[in-house]
Amino acid sequence: MNVPSEMSFDEMLRVKLGVLRREHRDLDEAIYALEQNGRPDILTIRRLKKQKLSLKDQIATIEDRLIPDIIA
Repeated sequence: MNVPSEMSFDEMLRVKLGVLRREHRDLDEAIYALEQNGRPDILTIRRLKKQKLSLKDQIATIEDRLIPDIIA
């Protein structure tokens, strides 16, 4: 087999993108669970939403790097 031992930059970005998407989804579930609680901790929910927004920005940045610009 001729398998390269190193990943390309795009492959590393795709792996990172998958990890960030999974973290984003996990935060979404955690926020939902906290909101369903009888007395939700607003400060914790706000902190998690801020972290989720940061992940969304990182995801968008990586997607922009991976998807080439198409001039119409």
